Parts: sequence; structure tokens; C-alpha cells
Amino acid sequence: MNRNGCVHTRLLTRVGNHKSPSRLGLLQHPCRRGIESSKFLSTIRSSRDSRHRSGFPKTVSNRTIPVENTISYIFVRSVTTTDPSRRRGPIFRFFFRFFAYTGGFILVSGGLVLAFFVYDATTYREDLTFTDIPVSEQALEPKRGGPKNLPIAEVLVDDDDCEAMSRQKHKPKLVILGSGWGSVALLKTLKPEDYHITVVSPVNYFLFTPMLPSATVGTLELRSLVEPVRRIVQRVRGHFLRAEAVEVEFSERLLEVSQTNAAGEKRQFYLPYDKLVIGVGSVTNPHGVKGLENCNFLKTIDDARDIRNKVLQNLEHACLPTTSDAERRRLLSFVVCGGGPTGVEFAAELFDLLNEDLGRAFPKILRNEISVHVIQSRGHILNTYDEALSQYAESRFAHDQVEVLTNSRVKEVQSDKIVFTQKGDQGETITKELPMGFCLWSTGVAQHEFCKRISDKIDAQTNKHALETDTHLRVNGTPLGSVYAIGDCATVQNNVADHLVHFLRTLAYEKGKDPESMVITFAEWRNVAQRVKKRFPQASDHLRRLDRLFEQYDKDRSGTLDFGELRELLLQIDNKLTSLPATAQRAHQQGQYLGRKFNKLAQAAPGMVANEMDYGDLDDAVYKAFEYKHLGSLAYIGNAAVFDINGMSFSGGLLAVYLWRSIYFAQSVSLRTRILLAMDWSKRALFGRGTSAHVMAAVADRPFDMMLTGYARPDELLDRTRSIIRRLCPIYITLMMYRCTLRARDGAVT
Repeated sequence: MNRNGCVHTRLLTRVGNHKSPSRLGLLQHPCRRGIESSKFLSTIRSSRDSRHRSGFPKTVSNRTIPVENTISYIFVRSVTTTDPSRRRGPIFRFFFRFFAYTGGFILVSGGLVLAFFVYDATTYREDLTFTDIPVSEQALEPKRGGPKNLPIAEVLVDDDDCEAMSRQKHKPKLVILGSGWGSVALLKTLKPEDYHITVVSPVNYFLFTPMLPSATVGTLELRSLVEPVRRIVQRVRGHFLRAEAVEVEFSERLLEVSQTNAAGEKRQFYLPYDKLVIGVGSVTNPHGVKGLENCNFLKTIDDARDIRNKVLQNLEHACLPTTSDAERRRLLSFVVCGGGPTGVEFAAELFDLLNEDLGRAFPKILRNEISVHVIQSRGHILNTYDEALSQYAESRFAHDQVEVLTNSRVKEVQSDKIVFTQKGDQGETITKELPMGFCLWSTGVAQHEFCKRISDKIDAQTNKHALETDTHLRVNGTPLGSVYAIGDCATVQNNVADHLVHFLRTLAYEKGKDPESMVITFAEWRNVAQRVKKRFPQASDHLRRLDRLFEQYDKDRSGTLDFGELRELLLQIDNKLTSLPATAQRAHQQGQYLGRKFNKLAQAAPGMVANEMDYGDLDDAVYKAFEYKHLGSLAYIGNAAVFDINGMSFSGGLLAVYLWRSIYFAQSVSLRTRILLAMDWSKRALFGRGTSAHVMAAVADRPFDMMLTGYARPDELLDRTRSIIRRLCPIYITLMMYRCTLRARDGAVT
């Protein structure tokens, strides 16, 4: 600005080059920068009037510019909101943003850590938590009775721990045996204060069995698969007894329980019940094979720990200089007997351990001499899955050099080898021997000893593999509505043909005819089919096209079905109905079904008492029969997974593995186990499966609740960290430089 109050063109050009008005919307639309139009214009007018009063001319020679325009430019320049970092070069801006983001991350992380320590400080208590509570004398000195004159635990020591537990002390006594999938599902479905609940189990935790093979090789920690039963029981304000069921007195409704005291002596007592739910599971089927003491099993958390220590022990012995080549190959020969989901998943997990983590802690020669074998009695592994999935699993194992021996049966397991027979190409039986240093026996399930004792007492029990129940899951031959069985220890008896007379008699009585000579039309056949579906829901899939069934079995083309034709039809359906699979989802669905039914019975109990309805089929009157819905099957086969869901089968690599993990992650029993699972999978990616010898040796000596999977060695962790930094930093710097180049090209920086 000169003395005459005007700005020369060259001065305007310098100002314009610094902030070109064509690139600045504030001159035309000042409201876009948060300044009101009236205030903006009033400021310009006041500045212009003051200069006019001072005698400055509006124009001068040599191309002058009006004062109001100059003031507008100067005003716009003075209120710019440009980030100061943009006035610098791209290198300065890169470091400015880098330290800004780093500082923000440090502040947020520090705040989260501080908040966690504050929360952690609130979990410690300095005050004493014990108080005086009432305890019944019957709980401390129970009376004796029953056939064996044992103490009867009618009152437990924690019945009066709180007011809520005192209220349900006189409710119907519900005793649950076992802490597996069915029992936990039942506990999580029941409503509090409807029953006096007592859980009896020899272990005080729930085990997530589908992921148990992952725990045998260190992919998951053992503690990530267990949930304390007492924490689950607390939701329904129930009681837990770490004991084992021995016998049941059905007439007096007493359960004999055996418990080991502090001195190691066994003590028996009776536990009264109004409803008893048997969910003790099953045991491994030996199939009459000799030498199973040389095998490992995979049913409990202790089995997983023993397998893990055995595998690491074989690897350590194979490294000794005194070990011969033949002995080394024998120690590194791992055999899995059984091609079901458990055996296949364990073989896959074992191969992943040996292939991915062995070279980091052991001599590389061990990897070249390791062999994994799967012995299967059927023609394919995973024979309950779709055939395409079985073939995919076999091809995957062939790629991973896992030998699959189909049509083979084990005759004997010795300490250093397995003797088995295999069918040849011509159908002949060939006896072979396979050296082994480790053998896993996973060949199906057998009946629990407790269930055997119950089955021997009841004449109606004819199945030698499981307790037979009706469609309401009531044990056949026991007082109606008092004893139930769920999970692997039970099987639902179909007996559609045996109930044919009941259906025909009901229909005949309604029509006033003799069942033996009665014939039914298609409309009456539809009525019979509806009753069969209601009584046996698992038969619904076989009764979809009633017209075709009616036409198929109406052999004389009379348009009716006589007694013989109807009997043949229902017999055919009965033969198609197979026993339910011994899986976790089956036990889970049965537990949920019993929980919902018990809730209905408790809700209807006041009305039944008022109407004196204490007899008859109350279960059928209150709730529908159990209907199993197969949700599908899935299995892990070594950095790949197979799925068989609702008739659709598919398989894949790592994406399928992540889906497999997601499904089991969602099915986990609590938030605690979900967090632990996520942490274990992350630790496997960062630190490996923990195959360091010193870590595994320490694990073997630690108690169960303190066992860890182990971490990688410090030098290994340092190498991985450096590798990650070398990969990520150049990518980050390149992206930031490219971003700065784009902005510089657009004229955002000078």
C-alpha cells in the first residue's frame, strides 16, 4: 500500500501468488470459513470509510486497485486456517505426522494401561469377607437310610448361603450327573429358583472337546479350553459336588455317590432327587484289541497333557547321540488309530507342529525322518462326511506326506510296533507291522461303567452301547418323568413299528372298528402320519411325500391301506432311522431341550398341584418331543478345513481355517474362553507353538492351572521383530512420500 492508500500491481501479484484468490473461496463466499456475511462486509466498510475520511484517494495512476478489494485480500490472508506443517516441505510434514501419530498412540495406549491398573487395583480387598451364616444340623450330620444305610444329604452346607438359595431349598431336587456339553447347556437354559439344582461330576470344569487336538501340540493352552463348573452353576444358584455316581435306587429316588476325602479314603452317601439327568458321557471303545496300555487316548484334559509331553519326549530322545538311526525313525513314527474327526484333526495338528515349529528348536534331520500314519478300518477317512470331503482330506494328507492306511484293522499294539491286517488288491488279508514311538487310539465310543450298572438293573434296556430313551429323553424302564439321559451315554429309541398297534388302536377306537381288520384311506393315512411325526420327530424327513408312500405300499391298488401294508410302511421308516450321532451339538441340543421342558414343567406345576395332576405323561402334555437338527460337521485337516453343512459340502485352505476357528470361537462357553482362544491364536502366529525343550520340561512339572504353552526363544523373537520392521517401514515410508508428492502436485504445498 502506498501513501495514497492503494496497492500497486506488483504488490498485488506477490500477495496473489502467495494465496491466489482463484483458489480461495473465502472472497466470494466468506460464510464457508465460519464468518458471517454481515460481519465481514461491515468490517470492510468501516476500514474503507476510515481511509476516505483520511483523504486517501480511491484511485491513482499506474494501475491501482480499489481499497476494498485490497482489504479483502489482506483480510483473507490474515484469517487463513492452513496447517502450519503444510508450509514446510514433504520431509518435514512426514516427520511431523509421524511423531503426531506416534504421540497419539502412546497417549491412548498409556491411558488404557492406566485404566486397567486402576481396575486391577479395585479387585483387591483388604477387608475380611467372612461373616456368620446359618448352617443346618442336617447338613453337618445327615441322617442315615436307604438300602445300604448310608448318610442321606437332604440338606447341603451351602443351602443357606444367601436368601435366594434359602428360597429354593424346598424346591424340587434336580440332580445332574456330569459336566459335559449336555449338562452345561441344561444349566444355561434353566431359570433360577425353579429347582434345587445339584451337579455331581468327578471333574470341576467343562472341557471344550472340539478344540482338544489343538491343545496336544501347543496351538492352544489347556486353560483356554476349560471353564469352571462352579462359575456356571452360580447362575442358577445351584450346588456342585466333586464326586462320582455309583448306583441309583429308583424306588426310593436315591443316588449313591462316592467321594474321596482328604485322607484318600472313599466315602459313600445318598443324594435324594426328584429328577435325575444322566450325562456322564462315554469311554473309548477298545474293540477287544490287546496292548492298549501302550496307547494314548484323547478324552480329557489330562490326556492332552500326556500326549504333549510324550511327543516332546520322543523328540528329545531322538536328538541324543546314543540313539541309532533305526531307533530314531521308530521314535519319530507317530500312528493314529481311527480315521474319524478326532483322529484326523490330531494327525493334522501334529503334522503342523512337526512341519512348522520343529526346525526352530530341534536338529533339521528330525524333520526328514518324521512319519505320521493314520489307520482306518473303512475305505475312507471321515466316512460320515460327504465322499468328496473325504477324498479332499485324503488328497491333502497325501500332499503333506501323511500316510493313510484304509481297510486296515489293528490286531495288537506292542511297545515298539503295531500289528494290523489290511485287505489287498485281490481281497486277501495281509498282516503287516508298523514301528511306532507314539500311538493315539481314537476308534469310537463305548458305554460308561455307571450306565452299564443301570442297564443291568432294568429289563427294558437291551442296548449294550448306551442307555435307551424315548423321544422325551426319559430312560426306558424307569419311573415316568424321573430319570433322563442325554449326550453320548444315551440313544433315542425309535420303535416306530412297535408303536403301530397304539396308533391303529387309537384310530380304530375313534371309528369304532377292530384294528386288525381296519383299512385306512389316504385322508386317514395323513392323520396317522401327523401322529407319527409328533411322536417321532426324527421321522419327519421320511414322511414328506405322503402321496408317494401311500401309492408305493398300496400294492392291491384298492385306494386303502390294510394292517399289513401299513405295518410294512412303518417298518421301512423305522429301518431308515439311525441312532443320533455322538457329537457335541447333539448333547448341546438335548441339554437345551431338557432345560426348556423343565422350565415349562415348573411353570405348570402350581396348576397341576391345584388340579391334583400328579400322574400320567406330564412331559408329553407340557412339551413336545425332542427333535434333533443336524447343523453340520466340520474338521481341520492341516492348514485347511472341510465343512458338511445342511447337505452342502465345501473345503478350502486358510480362509476355511479362519471360518472353522470363527465357528468354534462363537460356540465357546464364555467370554473368558473366547478371549483366551484369540490370545492363543495370536501367540501362535507371533511366537510359534512353544516347542523349546526347556519350556516343555517346565510344563511337565507344573500343576494344571499354571501350565503354559511356552514362548519362543529371545533371539527368535528378536529376529521376527526385525523382520516385521524391515517389511512394514519401507511400505509406510513409500506410501507417505507418494501422498506428499500428490499434494505437492496439486499445489497444496509451496
